Amino acid sequence: MTSRILNISVDCARPYELALFWSWLLGVPVDPDADPGDVEVGLPLGNGGHLIFQVVPEHKVVKNRLHLCLEPDGPREDEVARVLELGAMLVDDLRRPDGRGWAVLADPEGNEFCVLRSAAERASIDGSTDADAPAADPAAGTGPAPN
Repeated sequence: MTSRILNISVDCARPYELALFWSWLLGVPVDPDADPGDVEVGLPLGNGGHLIFQVVPEHKVVKNRLHLCLEPDGPREDEVARVLELGAMLVDDLRRPDGRGWAVLADPEGNEFCVLRSAAERASIDGSTDADAPAADPAAGTGPAPN
């Protein structure tokens, strides 16, 4: 027996407002029954699951232990610019001169996420359309490899 990830939940102070940001970012609608005062607001992910924003009393104070890696359908540079215009903040720029790498951003409440290269960019640089996935070998104590 195995399990699958159905929903991803994000703790936040203002679920409706954060759901709007992610709705614009991902191009998916906010639940039409959601209201600004709701304690939980979801966005459909397309796999039957949802990205859920839920109110918590405490504010984020440290780096996320889990984050989303986004693959744009166009050039990474254009997507990073678009996301910044939506209200994200650039946290760390790990883009490399050869086109590999990614940009780490944060949503309006400080939740980190990455913008990777598009499939077309990977194909033109690496000859592969496999998603950028940092490689790690826990047994060897190695961390992510640069993309």
